This record gives sequence, C-alpha cells and structure tokens, in this order.
Amino acid sequence: MRGKVLFVIFIFQVLLANGQSIQIIPSPANCELKNGSFLHVKSWVVQCENGSEKVFNQFADQIKNIGIDLPFQKGTGKFVNLYLRCAQEDLEGEEYRISVDSDKTIIESSDEVGMFYALQTLVQLAGIKTAENNKIKIPESTIIDKPRFGWRGFMLDESRHFFGKEKVKQLLDWMAFYKLNVFHWHLTDVQGWRIEIKKFPLLTEVGGVGNYSNPDGPAQYYTQEDIKEIVQYASERFIEVIPEIDMPGHATAANKAYPEYSGGGSERWPEFTFNPGNENTYKFLTDILREVTELFPSQYIHLGGDEVHFGNEQWKTDSLVQVLMKKHEFENLTQVEFYFITRMADSVSSLNKTLIGWDEIISAGVSPEQCRVMWWRHNKPEQLMQGLKSGYKTIMCPRIPFYFDFVQDSTHTSGRRWKGDFVTLASILDFSKTYRNPLNQYPSLIAGVQANLWSERIHSDERLDFMTFPRIAALAEIAWTDKPKVDYKEFVFRLQPFLQLYKKQGISYFNPENRDETPEVKGIVP
Repeated sequence: MRGKVLFVIFIFQVLLANGQSIQIIPSPANCELKNGSFLHVKSWVVQCENGSEKVFNQFADQIKNIGIDLPFQKGTGKFVNLYLRCAQEDLEGEEYRISVDSDKTIIESSDEVGMFYALQTLVQLAGIKTAENNKIKIPESTIIDKPRFGWRGFMLDESRHFFGKEKVKQLLDWMAFYKLNVFHWHLTDVQGWRIEIKKFPLLTEVGGVGNYSNPDGPAQYYTQEDIKEIVQYASERFIEVIPEIDMPGHATAANKAYPEYSGGGSERWPEFTFNPGNENTYKFLTDILREVTELFPSQYIHLGGDEVHFGNEQWKTDSLVQVLMKKHEFENLTQVEFYFITRMADSVSSLNKTLIGWDEIISAGVSPEQCRVMWWRHNKPEQLMQGLKSGYKTIMCPRIPFYFDFVQDSTHTSGRRWKGDFVTLASILDFSKTYRNPLNQYPSLIAGVQANLWSERIHSDERLDFMTFPRIAALAEIAWTDKPKVDYKEFVFRLQPFLQLYKKQGISYFNPENRDETPEVKGIVP
C-alpha cells in the first residue's frame, strides 16, 4: 500500500512540474497554472451573456444525469463568480478559453458548442465529486482549448441486441461529457430491423423480431417518435446522429419482411443480400431512405457496403442478376456489387445527403466528392492509403484499436480477438504513434476517429458498460487532444476520479490497473 501511495505522490509531483496537475479528460490543448493559488467558492453564481444561457441549461441537465452535483445558481451584480460569454471573435468554432482568478472564473467561446465543452472542462477542473463541506477549490489557471479532429465518434450496434431509449440517452450524456460529437447508430442488419418505416410496416413487425441471443424474441425497434426524441436529445448535447441502413449485404432482417427484394445468400448467411438485378429494389430502398432523411437532420447516411461476399452466391443463378450482368458486360459479382453501391450513392445524393460507407466503397469507385469512408480493416492498410491517395475524406475506425467488442485483457474470454490481438486501454492511447504515417501525410483528409461497439457479444446493459468504460475516455483523449504520444501512467492518474464517478452511477467498468475492482455482475465476463 505504501508503494502505491508513493507512486501517486510521484506522479502528482511530475504533473505539477509540467503544469498538468489537473485531472481532465480529454486533456486541454493548453493549460497554464498560476502560482499554485486557488479560487474557493461555496457555489457558482453564474451570469450568462451573449446567448450562453440556453447552453448552460443544457449542460446542467446533462451533468445531473451522469451524477455530478455541483451547486450552480444564476445571478447578477457583485456576487457573480462565473461569467459565460459566447460570440468571442478571436476564438474559432468549438474553441474556448477559461480564466480562473482568485475571485472569479470567466469562460469565453466563439459559439454555443465551444461554451458547452468549456463547461464540461470546468466541472472536471472543479472536481467531479459533489463539493465537500460546501466548498469548491479550483487552481488559478488559464485554459485555451480546441479539438484535434472534427469527427469524434462512437457507434452502437442495436441490430444484434436492442438496448432502448434510456440506455442510448445515458450513452449520449457520457459522450457529451467527453466531448465526443458523432453518434453512429447501426439500426439494421441480419438479426433485426430497428427503425420504423411507415411505408413498409413489416420491416419492424417481422424484421424487428429476434436478436442475436434469441431469434424468436419479440419485435424490438424505435418508432419514428422515438427517433425524433433521441435525435433532439443528442442535438441538445451537440452530438450529430448518423443512421446506418445496411445494403446490399447484411439485409436478412429486411428480406424476412419483404422477400420479393431478396438476392439470396449462402449456406451460412441465408437471404443475406438485396437483389441488385431487380429495379424495384432500388425504388424500395430509396423510399426507405426518404423516410430516414426526414428523421435525421445530419447531412450523412451510412449505407454499409461491407462483406457482401458473405452471401451473394445466389446472384450467380438469379435470372434478374444475370440479365443485369449481360446488359452491362459485367464479368464477376464484384462488379455487380459496385454497380449497386454507385446507384444507391446516386439515390443518397438525390436526397441531398452524403453517403458514408465502410472502406469497401473505395474500390466501388464512388466519387470522393460524393461520400466519406470509414476505414475499419486494420489488416488492409493498403485500402486506407489507396483511399487517401485518391482524395477520400476518411474516418479512422480500425478494428485494432477501435472495436470495443474486442476483449480488453488477456484474461477475458467473452468477446472477439483478431488473431489473438485485442483492444487495451494502452492500444487506444497509442493510436497516434501506431498510425503516425497516414496522420502526418494526409492531415486534411483524415476527418477524425470513431470507436465501434458491435453487439453480438453485448447482451445486456451491464455488458455494454463494461466494454465501453473506461475505453471511451481513452477514445476521447486521442480524438480531442493533439499529442504525438499519450503517457499511459499519466492518463491512468487522470482517470481515477472518473472511475469513482462510474462506480457512483452504478456503471460496470473494467479497471486495467486493479482487476479485483471489476464488478461482479453475472454475464459480464463469463
């Protein structure tokens, strides 16, 4: 025990020497501590200026939902000790400045989102526990901060297992706390169709039945009113919600509901694809996307486009596909796949949206001006480089280290691995070092980073939490803070109060530095 205490004291002294003693995640771009002095307040008396009041109210709701209870009250006059000022012309979008002096704190930003992020930092600067003895102690400091990447994303797969509105809202609150700003929502796949489409009600009535654990489970899905509610909730936290409607593969749930558009599958993956030779397929899918565009204000729609070869065997014998191949002189099924993708890219463009697809769409020849690419196949770095050289805006989400359904420790048995490899906290923090070449060569084309939580092995809320926390904090660190290298031990030091907050909120998490602390919740780590 004495050794652990001495280690913590040593780390704290090192941080003080480097001007980084504050436990903030993600760490600010610039932080200057002043003379070791502190501001002491019993409560924050807040004066909102230049349109910052709405942001403050949204922030207050969000931190309350994740269990932070610092005393705030609005006021004016000589008792004010916290000033919020938007519309500062010397700051960029999302950038903010915090100045803590002996008698007051001033937060400035150019826009609402910068103010929202500044308030997340303020809470962490003050200490994320409830103030003890009605007194908050904050180091006098100046912080000037802005994000490294514009795209700081997290994907949740709800086709394999369905989690529901309240769990999604909780996740959005934590994303906002860590300054993540894109929620990629995987809503359709083999196991289930989870979004109501009014023109085609069987998609949810039939396609929504079952999940990965129980193929006969009752239909579970989001109504359009549910979708609107969650999109609004996310918007209030400055998070963009991007839907994924998978095609031409991963279409089994849709084909159960409307088999007339099925292109068949394979022995392992029956009814896996839509039929690219059936003209009505394109109308069917475009009508679906038309309703989707009305629900999601984001400029993006994700169409998947991956792993089509899993289940396109029956295209070889389908009469409509064969007519298509003859008409266009296609020599193989890959050309058929790419034909489908380019046609649906045109449909997305006709709806005034931009296509996002997995990195297979690079080979399909979709115009770089027409799409964004998510590079996920870490074992195919040549696909990443081909896309960047061709001018594709790219979101980095390689399986290693950004697939959060991969196990996070050598002792864990439930979850995926890639040839024995898995996703540790340290591997996430090493992202900039691991991928330094593309990051340095194509900085203007790498739009950002994203973690993906596929849910085949995520069958409960507790398991979802366990696979997400604290890895989501490490994701935020490398997405926001522009560092060539993140020191693992220094990050773990900063992580400690967040672990306590998880515990307070009943969140099941994995502590890589103290495995005995892993909550004993049935089914989390079989």
